[in-house]
Amino acid sequence: MANRTTPYGAFNYVVEFDGGELLGGFSDVSGIGTEITVAEYRNGNEKENHVRKVAGIHKVSDVTGKRGLINSKSLFDWIKAARTNGPDAQKTMKITLLDEAQKPVQSWILRGVIPMKYTGPTLAGKGGGDVAMEEIVFSIHAFEIEVP
Repeated sequence: MANRTTPYGAFNYVVEFDGGELLGGFSDVSGIGTEITVAEYRNGNEKENHVRKVAGIHKVSDVTGKRGLINSKSLFDWIKAARTNGPDAQKTMKITLLDEAQKPVQSWILRGVIPMKYTGPTLAGKGGGDVAMEEIVFSIHAFEIEVP
C-alpha cells in the first residue's frame, strides 16, 4: 500500500449496531476515547526522591451521536429495552471511517453499548429550513480499534 500523506476527512463514516443494524444516519459522532488512570507510588527506602507512575484502571468515554429525526421506532425500542432489561439490552457499535473510494480505513468497535441519554429536537415555528435533530449519548463498556 502506498504511503498516504493527506489525512482522511472526518465526514465519511458508517455507524452500525450488532453487525449491520443501522439506526439511521448520524451527522455527528463524538467522544470516542479512553483514559488510563495513573497511580503515583514511591518506596520509602529509595535513594532518589521521586515517584513511580503505575498504570491503574481504565475507563471508556461516553459517545454522543446526533442525527436528523427520521420515521423509525428502532432507537426508541432500544431505549425501552435498556430501561426494562438493563445489561441484556447491550449492543456492539462499530464506527467505520471510509476513504474517498468508500473503503474502510479504521473502525472503532464499541462493546457493551446502551443508550443512556436522549435529547429530542428543538422545535421552533420560525425558519422552516432547519432539520429536527436528536442527540443520543451512549454508555460504552470497552472499545478497540481495527485497521484493515
